[in-house]
Amino acid sequence: MKRMQRFVRRLGADHGITGLETAIVLIAFVVVAAVFAFVVLSTGLFSSERSKETVYAGLSKTRGTMELTGGVLATSNQTQLTDLTFDVTLAAGGDSVNLDPDSASNKTNIRYSDGAVKISSMEYSTDVITGNTDNLLEPGEMFEIGIDLTVLVNETADIAENETFTLEIQPPSGSFMILQRTTPASVGSTIINLN
Repeated sequence: MKRMQRFVRRLGADHGITGLETAIVLIAFVVVAAVFAFVVLSTGLFSSERSKETVYAGLSKTRGTMELTGGVLATSNQTQLTDLTFDVTLAAGGDSVNLDPDSASNKTNIRYSDGAVKISSMEYSTDVITGNTDNLLEPGEMFEIGIDLTVLVNETADIAENETFTLEIQPPSGSFMILQRTTPASVGSTIINLN
């Protein structure tokens, strides 16, 4: 009988086992929480890295942007426009732009379009207004770009009175600069400011 009472007492004394089970469950919760926190942090770091790459890609696209300084001047032979000239500089914080018309690669391209004609690559010349003479437009420099429009006659088109045309200046990197102008009602003047 005494043995039976001792056995019953041992069965009823499970306080130590309950504490051990609680510790095991607590440790399991801590491990699961640590794994979950690692996954959340890894995902957050991955997405913030992707966001950073996207921002830098956008900045590199816009940093080479040129801007027009002054007006667009046209030369006329009394019936049609023969030449265009305009000055460009870099936008604030912009990267250098290659304006060498004879460059084989990494060259700025100028496209022309109007109601009848599209030319994917116009010949142009550059003249340094301020800066060094390396044909690389750098911060603080100003270049004059000249375009010979007599090639349009070969394309069976010319720029006469009341015509709208568009020039798209495409640097090797960065955003495009678009110039859209309309000629006046008379192109009888030798020099015309196309504002």
